[in-house]
Amino acid sequence: MKPAELPLAPVHLPPEPPWWPPAPGWWVLAALLLLLLGVLLRWLLQAWRRRRLRRRVLADLAALAAEPDPVRRLIALNVLLRRVALAAHDRREVAALQGPAWLEFLERTGGPGFRDGPGRVLADGPYRVRVDYDWPALEALARSWIRRNLGVGS
Repeated sequence: MKPAELPLAPVHLPPEPPWWPPAPGWWVLAALLLLLLGVLLRWLLQAWRRRRLRRRVLADLAALAAEPDPVRRLIALNVLLRRVALAAHDRREVAALQGPAWLEFLERTGGPGFRDGPGRVLADGPYRVRVDYDWPALEALARSWIRRNLGVGS
């Protein structure tokens, strides 16, 4: 008897595996993807908020140029820098700073120019009746400090 002539029953394949419910590995993968998506969304939201804050603060800085009184302009700049410092750094580190300590903090967190450059006027200029300073240089220094403390870019 030849092998093709054997009396065998037809081959019955098992049914296809169901697509639902998925295997445990797919559940783990889905959970990891959801977690990754949540982390990514949170990071994007924080970046968006930081960019929005930076744009608003830089617009406030640009608006200070319209202030005709140099002392008021300097006071407003000091307030603006302090608001940014409180938003970007630990409140306990920033809130009590004034005078040379404030300039040291600005220099440490934003680069040179506050202790020995145009920013030195921030220490005692707001307390004077009349003050003379280079506004464009001070504005550029403040803009650079704001960008460094509220993220890269503009």
